[in-house]
Amino acid sequence: MFPPANEYGHSLFGAQVDAQSGSQDCPIDRLRLVPPVFVPQRFAKLVDLAREPVYRDVVLETTIGGFRSALPLYVSAFGSTEAASVALGISASRQAGRLGIPMVVGENVMPMNSYGRLEEDAGRSLLGRISAYQDEALDGYGGVVIQQSTEDADAEVWNLVYSDPNALPLLQSGRLAFELKVGQGAKPGLGGMTLMSSESAERLADAYLLDPVVGNGQVLRSSSPGSFTAEILRQQIRLMRNNYPRARIWVKLPPARDVSAAAQVAWEAGADAVTIDGAEAGTGWAPRVFLDQVGLPLGECLRRIGQERADSAANCLLVSGRMWEGARVAKCLALGANAAGLGRAALIAVDTDPDNGLANLVECLALELQLLTSALGKYHVEALSPEDVWGPSNN
Repeated sequence: MFPPANEYGHSLFGAQVDAQSGSQDCPIDRLRLVPPVFVPQRFAKLVDLAREPVYRDVVLETTIGGFRSALPLYVSAFGSTEAASVALGISASRQAGRLGIPMVVGENVMPMNSYGRLEEDAGRSLLGRISAYQDEALDGYGGVVIQQSTEDADAEVWNLVYSDPNALPLLQSGRLAFELKVGQGAKPGLGGMTLMSSESAERLADAYLLDPVVGNGQVLRSSSPGSFTAEILRQQIRLMRNNYPRARIWVKLPPARDVSAAAQVAWEAGADAVTIDGAEAGTGWAPRVFLDQVGLPLGECLRRIGQERADSAANCLLVSGRMWEGARVAKCLALGANAAGLGRAALIAVDTDPDNGLANLVECLALELQLLTSALGKYHVEALSPEDVWGPSNN
């Protein structure tokens, strides 16, 4: 019921992709971007520039969850799984800071790898990722988001980060956020899962559910999914506001059938951003039945949220799940997302080139977004809208 144990830490799993077409049978992939003949926004840009505008005139800078970002992209949560190893996590942190885009530090990094106050723990720790980002951070841009699961809450991760002098520069510049993890795309309804050695499992026996059924001397470690009602979510966001008034508040939701209602609750309670993981989202480890058959596709999540979402600039919507090329990002932006998260694509890019892999990927995505947005007769990514996409259901 799980992917092969010997592939763990060497493969990234997720929804199946058609080998011939390279795409999935889901709403985002069935949509097409459709340029118009008449382009009033291009004409307005022409008047402003006193020349014909070109794709390099497209503005990509935007705001993501209260952070100024150079692009409508951010690095999705890398947790404690083996696929997001120490070296990859640190390399991704450095490059994200240099690019001026936000970065989310995923769940269970501290319970698994320590906070990092001891010098020997610095490289693999939560503090190690924060410091790596800060060392390369583009002045005035980006930010670090610390995700919290049930086990992170037990370890008081947010309290430690908020009170740590090492994180003070981020806090003072308004570039620190905390993300409440309500769920994820690869395993909606479940908590995080990863494999570990029996020695590590023994050390963490009091914190996690451990199940030695995988073989090869490894143990399956499972996190609690947490229990939420609408009122619990409201109160949790209010608690975050009261306890950490200088930090931004993000909420991560799974691709659940009531995802739209949950997003409205989070925004009304004061969340700076709501992140949606579609069922296409990748993972370091998950039961195959979840990867293939559980959760809403990202396109359907966007459709449901779009039907009920209030027209407010404060309602920042972020999405993740198979974001590896510009057209998919552009479609999500047109359907109401403010930015897209790079998960598997970022990990693969960093693994390919630890120094510049993520930067190369982002540069390619930025160029594609400029080309696509210009083709649609628009000159800021925030101008993309549902009129720019067509699907088989659009008669």
